[in-house]
Amino acid sequence: MYKINDLLDLRHTIAARLFDGLEYPWEALPAIKGFILALGPTLPEDEFDHPSEDVWIAKDAKIFPSAYIGGPCIIDHGAEVRHCAFIRGSAIVGKNCVVGNSVELKNVVLFDNVQTPHYNYVGDSILGYRAHMGAGSITSNVKSDKTLVVVRCGAERFATGLKKFGAILGDNVEIGCNSVLNPGSVVGRRSSVYPTSSVRGVVPEDSIFKAPGDIVKRA
Repeated sequence: MYKINDLLDLRHTIAARLFDGLEYPWEALPAIKGFILALGPTLPEDEFDHPSEDVWIAKDAKIFPSAYIGGPCIIDHGAEVRHCAFIRGSAIVGKNCVVGNSVELKNVVLFDNVQTPHYNYVGDSILGYRAHMGAGSITSNVKSDKTLVVVRCGAERFATGLKKFGAILGDNVEIGCNSVLNPGSVVGRRSSVYPTSSVRGVVPEDSIFKAPGDIVKRA
């Protein structure tokens, strides 16, 4: 099973300390809200605005007037939050990220240069450096039977203890348009997922996910 440093380059996020002492990245999900509330007040006032309660936005970020930003939330330098984006709270948006038209974020960490540009739902998830969600792709963060999420890695099963857990995307992952990442999905670094896929469990790094049972190594 991939651990934090196998998936994520912590040099590319304002939230690096969130992962201190943890082994698997999903262990950070319950702590996102508290981390933001602790970090936000320490951010330099000459670099970050504080437009509303528990919301900190870098002065050089571009926020469209129609976007909704609920706290707690940190939006880092150079990020762009576009028309009708809905940030529900407990969200860290990294440097130069794109949160696009009608995208919804909730309890997430987007590392630097992540793109969620069109009609994405990302909840209870962590997206690594330069990860990209194709138009309409989403993270499904609650199982239909409401039981706790278990990560499947081959024959192994890893109990997370979480009722809500969407996906972990490693650095430089590409998710194809209109794909669904089912609860507890973990996609290794530099892997791609075909459009309209339904992903469950662990996708190895440097792979192409074509369909369940049809995952090939990238040439």
